[in-house]
Amino acid sequence: MEVVRDVILRDGTTLRLRAPREADREGVLAFFARLSPESLHSRFHGLPTVDARLVQPFLAPDWDERGDLIATLGAEGGERVVAHAGWVRLRDVRRAEVAFAVEDALQGRGVGTRLLEQLADTAGDAGVTEFVAEVLPENTAMLTVFQAAGFEVRRTLAQGEIEVRFPIAATEAYRAAVAARDHEAVVASLRPFFAPSSVAVLGASPRAGSIGNTVVANIVAAGFEGTVLPVNRSGDPVAGLTAHRSLAEAATPVDLAVVCLPAEHVLAGVEEALVQGVRAFCVISAGFAEVGPEGREREELLLELVRRHGARLIGPNCLGIAVTAARLNATFAPHPFPPGPIGFSSQSGALGLALLEEATARGLGFSAFVSVGNKADVSSNDLLEYWEDDPDTGLVLLYLESFGNPRKFGRIAGRLARRKPVLAVKSGVTRAGARAASSHTAALAGSEKAVEALFRQAGVVRAGSLEELVDTAMALSRFPLPAGPRVALLTNAGGLGILCADACEGAGLELAGLSAETAGALRAQLPAAASVANPVDVLGSATAAGYGAALPPIVADPGVDAVLVLFVPAASTRSEDVLAAIEAVDTHGKPVVPVVVAAERPPGTYPYPESAARALARAVERSAWLRRPAGSVPPRPEVDAAAAAEIVGSALAGADDVWLPPAEARALLAAYGVPLVPEQVVGTVDEAVVAAVELGLPAVVKTAEAGVHKTERAGVALDLESEEEVRAAAERIGPPLVVQPMIAGGVELLAGVVQDPVFGPLVAFGPGGVLAELIGDAGFRIAPLTDADAEELVLGGKAGRLVRGFRGRPAADADALTSLVHRLAALAEDRHEVAELDLNPVLGLPRGCVAVDARVRLRRPEAAPRLKTW
Repeated sequence: MEVVRDVILRDGTTLRLRAPREADREGVLAFFARLSPESLHSRFHGLPTVDARLVQPFLAPDWDERGDLIATLGAEGGERVVAHAGWVRLRDVRRAEVAFAVEDALQGRGVGTRLLEQLADTAGDAGVTEFVAEVLPENTAMLTVFQAAGFEVRRTLAQGEIEVRFPIAATEAYRAAVAARDHEAVVASLRPFFAPSSVAVLGASPRAGSIGNTVVANIVAAGFEGTVLPVNRSGDPVAGLTAHRSLAEAATPVDLAVVCLPAEHVLAGVEEALVQGVRAFCVISAGFAEVGPEGREREELLLELVRRHGARLIGPNCLGIAVTAARLNATFAPHPFPPGPIGFSSQSGALGLALLEEATARGLGFSAFVSVGNKADVSSNDLLEYWEDDPDTGLVLLYLESFGNPRKFGRIAGRLARRKPVLAVKSGVTRAGARAASSHTAALAGSEKAVEALFRQAGVVRAGSLEELVDTAMALSRFPLPAGPRVALLTNAGGLGILCADACEGAGLELAGLSAETAGALRAQLPAAASVANPVDVLGSATAAGYGAALPPIVADPGVDAVLVLFVPAASTRSEDVLAAIEAVDTHGKPVVPVVVAAERPPGTYPYPESAARALARAVERSAWLRRPAGSVPPRPEVDAAAAAEIVGSALAGADDVWLPPAEARALLAAYGVPLVPEQVVGTVDEAVVAAVELGLPAVVKTAEAGVHKTERAGVALDLESEEEVRAAAERIGPPLVVQPMIAGGVELLAGVVQDPVFGPLVAFGPGGVLAELIGDAGFRIAPLTDADAEELVLGGKAGRLVRGFRGRPAADADALTSLVHRLAALAEDRHEVAELDLNPVLGLPRGCVAVDARVRLRRPEAAPRLKTW
């Protein structure tokens, strides 16, 4: 099995890990030979002879009995092995011994910790649950690695050595430790992009209008105060700057290289820059993965080259990068970027430019703009990590076409969104995740549901269009967050107020009821013909002073969370005067959002009530998310993981895609503690009658055929009160059969799991029964679930109304249902082979819950290569 992983160290250096091969024998030998006597002694508890016999066991691991990784860095003539780590399964097959060694010059930079993370991941895939290591007491570095990794480490001193043991399951504490390491490392790796002291432009053509020429001209025009080095084959000056034929000729240290070379020359140019010590590249050049297989191969070679030298890469096929604080505009955009608090990442250069133009027209400014292009390396996830700590960035905008690691995105964005708003437009959503779906759960799911779940869990405010993205950015950057959805309208045009009221209701806002005190204060200020109900109409003759008088009592009303001020310019009143009057009012920390319906309007105003209402609704959404408890992933429920693994392995032994028969499906669910109705699977009609009597009448008889929709196939009979009725139903349906006791009462719900091809396991919960797909409204969350996620699933939407007790029916046991959801999440995370799992219906009872029908589809997951681990 080919295993290749890229990791990032605390100083921002990247490192490629891979399985050693027979061809690496000499490289691994050379690595151990270079180790100091102290490091060699610590690794082998002695000073062994470094020869072929020493390294032979480390080559070509089988990833079942043992796993081995080497770390490599670029060196003259190829690559140099700088670290080795491995695990070997012990007699107790659930345990493995682990050991590693790192080149002396690289020790203390986090290499050992990253090796340990990847070893734990690969060993876990092989069924190992615990690592064991024998460590010399003086080997404090290795002991520190184990302790700091985030695992729950136990140490025992015996016979002069310390035995270290720890379970390798990814707990919340471990995930938090990895996230902290990733954050520190990614921020360090991106500093050369955001705060360079020198920039080289490779392919800086002297020809006006070319991309390379435009990039240099933009850097100069922005006032970059560092060194700018144009590089071209002729050495001709560019934008008034002296050019060089190569970086070697320039003999100047370079922090950031912007590459504008033709695609076929990019690798050579980047390699030369890497040799000169450049560690940050922005490759604007096109002709890579976006053009087909040849370009994809070129992109893979580019990334491998960059990784081998520990560097980072933006692009290729991108517009460039601009950073306001650094006075850097290394893009070929036609206009400069106004300064402001917005960090903007766009996967499309052209759409990014369109949004920048619109935002600039609205008076919005940017701390940074990064066009990530093909995202070969630096992605939106990396940029979120950087902007989290960036004091110049107060708001993040994202244009996304795809996710490289959506679960990582969710964790990073969820952390950032607690401090700064994150707004996103996601295009290219399809129903790929529901293709060939056969269960209720999968039919209700799909990639769109996954995106919704991801953004909801992470607190990302999702806009439906670029226009809405700009509208919402303006609301979140200019106005305080509303405490709730209650909105008052102040207008000088009655029809406009009605349209705005409709827009507010359509956006999910509520028209506030004004108090009698507010109405009285308004009557005292406004003409007799004015309306003091909401919408408040100050009439077409209203002056700026009239607006200034009407607004204070409205914002002071405790039943008002926000105010939309609508103004149609009249001959005697200017928009600027109305805005000045509004700004002079104490708004009590409430958003007061101006809408000016005119061909020419001041920056910071909305053109139509609909756009303002949508933006305000998104602000209400963010305010509600911030009030929601962050939640935490609860301790894993007690499960029989070994039994589940055996069931899955046996079912997939002879097939890659299979529906589990009822008995096996029941056993798999029981291994995870899912509450199930008692049942018997029988092969004849007579056995069905006997089973019904044993289980207790009234009874239920169902087909035991794996994977079928029982209702659609007329394969279920309910509430059979006598042996005769059971026999008649069994004869009609035909063996094999499932027999259950009839469970009366309770709320019919649906719970399930579907594996999305991009987002991983989705957990579903919603209204159940035969009308589940017709009713819809199932909620989805991406596993792992926090307690807050599970509670939202169970108590949100239409399902929540049923659980709480709909129209006088008794409430269902919400705690039991959230426990069920967590158990399904654990199963989905542990067993990625569970492609679809459908519990429908689940009966929510006043005490407890029980699944009365289960369908489980297993599919051998396709092994997706995972290079980037952060």
